[in-house]
Amino acid sequence: MRHSLIASLFLLTAVSQAIAQTEEQRSTLADQQEVAVTIYNENLALVKDQRKLQLKRGTSSLAFRDVSARMRPETALMRSTSAPGSVSVLEQNFDFDLLTPQKLLEKYVGRNVSIIRTNTATGVETTEQAQVLSANAGVVLKIGNRIETGIPGRIIYGDVPPNLRDRPTLVMSLDNTGAQQQDLELSYLTGGLAWKADYVVELNATEDKLDISGWVTLTNTSGATYRNARLQLVAGDVNQVTPVMQGAVRAMAAPAPAMAKARSEMVEESLFEYHLYTLTRPTTIAENQTKQVSLLSASGVPARKELLLRGNDYYYQSSYGELGQKIKVGVFVEFDNKESDKLGMPLPKGIIRVYKKDKAGNAQFIGEDRVDHTPKNEKVRLKLGDAFDVTADKKQTDFKKLGGTSKYNYVFESAYEVLLKNAKKEAVTVTVQEPMPGDWQIQSESHPHTKGSSNTAVWKVSVPAEGSTKLVYRALVRY
Repeated sequence: MRHSLIASLFLLTAVSQAIAQTEEQRSTLADQQEVAVTIYNENLALVKDQRKLQLKRGTSSLAFRDVSARMRPETALMRSTSAPGSVSVLEQNFDFDLLTPQKLLEKYVGRNVSIIRTNTATGVETTEQAQVLSANAGVVLKIGNRIETGIPGRIIYGDVPPNLRDRPTLVMSLDNTGAQQQDLELSYLTGGLAWKADYVVELNATEDKLDISGWVTLTNTSGATYRNARLQLVAGDVNQVTPVMQGAVRAMAAPAPAMAKARSEMVEESLFEYHLYTLTRPTTIAENQTKQVSLLSASGVPARKELLLRGNDYYYQSSYGELGQKIKVGVFVEFDNKESDKLGMPLPKGIIRVYKKDKAGNAQFIGEDRVDHTPKNEKVRLKLGDAFDVTADKKQTDFKKLGGTSKYNYVFESAYEVLLKNAKKEAVTVTVQEPMPGDWQIQSESHPHTKGSSNTAVWKVSVPAEGSTKLVYRALVRY
């Protein structure tokens, strides 16, 4: 067994030496036949790069150039699509240390370079040999018997170190047992590619219908360009294992999409517990680029506006008196993501920005909200801000402790007045939501309530134009 292991080690060493001695073959974007990019929500993408190559039979070294600089090399998978199983990877190295003057100088520490000086008076050039001693925060050179700092002239290098590349490169040692011409596909996961959804909504004059346009914003900071790529987007929270040490990722600010309507160019389908959106045409995702692609467009979607005043459950546990004057009333807009309402497409999470035209016909921004992934047939609810002309004054008019000396057997009775005021020239309806703790019941009220949930009482209160309405109620709580 020991002898077999030693023989295997010798064989592996011999193979590695043979591969090292072979001439490196380079593959560039000129060999690329097709590239597909699937982008996930959390700065993650799957790249499938297909190229046609002429490979030597046996072992060879292939430099697969123009890959993502943010590649996760442990996820790289090379396979032959023309002759499956005929090409195997013996070893691979990911070279992302790119060629720059500083990097080249650093790689030459301990090696000799040529220094060319030019006499400013005569223009005569002289050449000296120098050894690079250091390239950290400056340059230290040994020229003959003297030490110099800084660069006294032009530096001439003998060659470019093999691990220093002008483009991110995956170097693979291959064993080809099939034909020389091969169709190879390299797939890998990478960071530096992200997408998000943005939506533009325009409310009509009566605020009961809206037009919506959805846009996908793509951001590419991966260090590579993907030409005429088949683009797919995955919406959903895909679990990723967080590395112990991970550099921070800086998000690029994306410009706001223009307010325009465009036909949808995305085809949606279910994928596992996620949703997959496929662009119906190829697109180029350039390096260090942000671009927008149309996701959806719909007109005349039924909408509902709600003015909401929401209380707090601690009001019912103690004596408070005045609870606030000119309390803000929230403004909400909601719509249903249903086919019958001209939508019915799973909506990726993103920001919805809402506009409404003024009397001159100019669209004005009236608020925005962030929404999570919204399945088909679910309700979308947006908080746009607080009402200017509708306010509330609230006070506790009575409070009694009816029983209880310890936790879980308290009984409280309290009464409240909510004065709703409307400065608009038209009547409004305000929804008053009161969270109730424990076991509760409304003993008396000026307006009928409904149960929004087991712990919420809801009143719909009409307030006349330039007038006010008072909601009065008494509640009993046990807990």
